[in-house]
Amino acid sequence: MEVKILSAKFDIKNAHKIKVAQKHGAYATLDKLFSMKPEDVIEEVKNSGLRGRGGAGFPAGVKWSFLPKNTGKPVYLAVNSDESEPATFKDRYILVKDPHMLIEGIIICSYAIGSHDTYIYIRGEYTTQVKALQAAIDEAYAAGFLGDKVAGRDFQLNVTVHRGAGAYVCGEETALLESIEGRKGQPRSKPPFPAVAGLYGCPTIINNVQSIASLPFIIEKGADAYKAYGTEKSTGTHLFGISGHVERPGMYELPLGLPLLEVIDKVAGGVWKGRKLKGVIPGGSSTPVLLPEEAKTVTLDYESMAAHKTMFGSGGIVVLDETVDIVHLVKNLIDFYHHESCGQCTPCREGLGWMLKIIKKIVRGEGSIDELNLLRELCDNIEMKTVCVLSAACTMPVRSYLDKFRHEFEAYVTKDASLAVQAKQE
Repeated sequence: MEVKILSAKFDIKNAHKIKVAQKHGAYATLDKLFSMKPEDVIEEVKNSGLRGRGGAGFPAGVKWSFLPKNTGKPVYLAVNSDESEPATFKDRYILVKDPHMLIEGIIICSYAIGSHDTYIYIRGEYTTQVKALQAAIDEAYAAGFLGDKVAGRDFQLNVTVHRGAGAYVCGEETALLESIEGRKGQPRSKPPFPAVAGLYGCPTIINNVQSIASLPFIIEKGADAYKAYGTEKSTGTHLFGISGHVERPGMYELPLGLPLLEVIDKVAGGVWKGRKLKGVIPGGSSTPVLLPEEAKTVTLDYESMAAHKTMFGSGGIVVLDETVDIVHLVKNLIDFYHHESCGQCTPCREGLGWMLKIIKKIVRGEGSIDELNLLRELCDNIEMKTVCVLSAACTMPVRSYLDKFRHEFEAYVTKDASLAVQAKQE
């Protein structure tokens, strides 16, 4: 099942160093790249069907084509490496094991969109990743792949690493831009969208690390070779981080479209310790949970996830076994999103705090059915009533747990003895 495109160099010793990376094909696409017209590069990426790998799944080439023409302003590329979604850890593998693949992808994208300055916004806690990435960038400058004449061509490109301060909300593209500009990381109202007025008020493309790192393969092999993997509408491969209660948790590169349960069983070794499956979080903490019977018919692609009223997200699959206390899981979930709210919007700032108070009462065995119903109602009243989707990232999964595991919450509010004892002990 596994495919080696993005992960081709992950198992090669010292592949993060430029000499080793070049021996295994790094920067080999640049001759072909500079023989192409920028608009042809964009068209090739469009034809590949590559979709944004940060979670939204918007077609990358289409996003690039939204840039306005002849504005007289510089065009910027911002690479989103603020990987802060709980259960997501795909980008850090690229940053540490093959950072030159990312840099090569940055060159490809920058040439296509006419950008001469790239900012890589990276999660503040990624100390190891920052060091590895900056070392690779320094090597690329020294080798002539960045700077005034990229690979000897008349094309200038500078890359700057901008380290965040540990705010989840800065993974939202406009909050990311605010942070780079030196302001508090709070999302902007849209429109205008970043492609029109982004960094410093200039046209800006924002793509995820994995999206950019997919470009060298597409340019080298062509769009058809990329489309040979995946489905018609969800093409290519994806780095799936599988965690939770499985025998073999880890990072796996797989073609899109595979059956979810088959991947859990055959790739990750199945549910650990011989236990039963209770649920699957398919794409990071912000995605609605799937019950075992739902997981039987889900495939790992954007369309199938949407049809099952959940989301592909960032590809962070979390497997839950029969011992998981859903009520405690939801408390942790709400606690996280309440803590990470930037506080700009009242429904998010106050609403998530209200939800947290209610779930804490329920966990203590002091809640009521009315409060449980109120918790469910708050999800509907908060969602999509804010500048960004952080509130929805909390309410969408919480609603799914409340609807699919209602009996577990009711056991707490009706003071089921075993659960109440467990809650008080914690």
